[in-house]
Amino acid sequence: MTKRETPGGMRTFMILWFGQLVSAIGSGLGSFTLGVWVFEKTGSATSFALMSFTAGVTILLMSPIAGSLADRWDRRRLLILSDLGAGLTTLVMASLLFTGRLQPWHVYPIVALMVGFSAFQGPALMASISLLVPKEHLARASGMTQAAQAGAQVIGPLAAGALVGTIGYSGVILIDFITFLVAVVTVASIRFSTPPRRQEEDPWRSPLADLRQGWSYLRGLPGLFALLRLFALTNLLMGMVQVLLTPLILSFATPLALGTVNSAGAAGILLGGLALSLWGGPRRRVAGALVVLALQSVILFLGGSQPSIPLIAGAMFTFMLTVPIANACSQSLLQSKVAPGIQGRVFAVAGMITAASMPIAALTAGPLADRVFEPLLAAGGALAGTPIGQLIGTGPGRGVGLMFICLGIVALVIVGLAALNPRLRQLEDEVPDAVGPQPDLPVPVPGPAPVREAGA
Repeated sequence: MTKRETPGGMRTFMILWFGQLVSAIGSGLGSFTLGVWVFEKTGSATSFALMSFTAGVTILLMSPIAGSLADRWDRRRLLILSDLGAGLTTLVMASLLFTGRLQPWHVYPIVALMVGFSAFQGPALMASISLLVPKEHLARASGMTQAAQAGAQVIGPLAAGALVGTIGYSGVILIDFITFLVAVVTVASIRFSTPPRRQEEDPWRSPLADLRQGWSYLRGLPGLFALLRLFALTNLLMGMVQVLLTPLILSFATPLALGTVNSAGAAGILLGGLALSLWGGPRRRVAGALVVLALQSVILFLGGSQPSIPLIAGAMFTFMLTVPIANACSQSLLQSKVAPGIQGRVFAVAGMITAASMPIAALTAGPLADRVFEPLLAAGGALAGTPIGQLIGTGPGRGVGLMFICLGIVALVIVGLAALNPRLRQLEDEVPDAVGPQPDLPVPVPGPAPVREAGA
């Protein structure tokens, strides 16, 4: 019986999941509280945005090290050290708040430390789940994880807003510290194995070399590489939508309406994760991912068509409802097809691509909206008097709406081309499952560059 088939695997995962749920709620409390504190002290949107920038850059820089350690160290101990490090950093911040010594500039190194410690969790956690959970339940486990994260995003800000007025900023951050301790205790109470490192591996190899090996592994499996490329491109487009959603809504509605749309999105991802936890996901995961991504593309088209809060809120809810399904299809394919001994490195590659998409989207979305699309549908713009202008309207925000429509069309074309790639379509049949620890499984070495398929 392989490790992935052990009867206690799901029970161990449930304990691990509970600890991470509590920790995620605490992180939601802490991040919301810290953001409010920074904005209150500085009154600067730039200072507030720098927190997100600091977090994104830290994840990008730490991913190679995190993936390397996930395959070299005991993953259980790595999870414990990650929570302990983030928890102690949180405790220092709570102490500075309580004594009135915290300064706005302190926040950025604190965020870098907290995110740096937390970055080690991603590859170690994802690689550990693949050894604990049976293959048929990997999508369900992904749904539970995403539901926990979505629930934390909903509960955290609401609870923080209520608690700050009663126990203060330092009290809320102290609660965040306690939730890290809960996560440490839950991980310490369970046991799960880490695949032993292959004897031929150089123990002193650099994290960048490990990252290149993860990249080479994916390049040696054209179907998985095509899947990762598909999600990288669609994530970039969806990231541009995320950046522009607030300007789109505020161009014709109030901040209250914006909050309504955001709440609809949070409810959608939470219900999607819960539904996936009960359902288990589509049996054919590649087909499921393609269908969901195509549906999301159509939703983008609808969301940009009219300046209507009910329409945009409904589109947001439906879009976010499908996100856990797409993510679960991708994650479960990686977890089931990648050898356990190299999963940390492979997930580090995937994590870096995901982390890089948001800064690129932020840098390109604003200039495209301000300098290209908004002028097209402004009063007297090139498209104002055309059927396009008559159909979706003119004035502030309508250029962003047109951009949403164009992004939806581009995303649909990308999904259609990907569906023509036979390596991607046949991924589940061509690539065998890598079940259980396989320390002697060789890492695929990429040969000559493959012939570029349609959609590749």
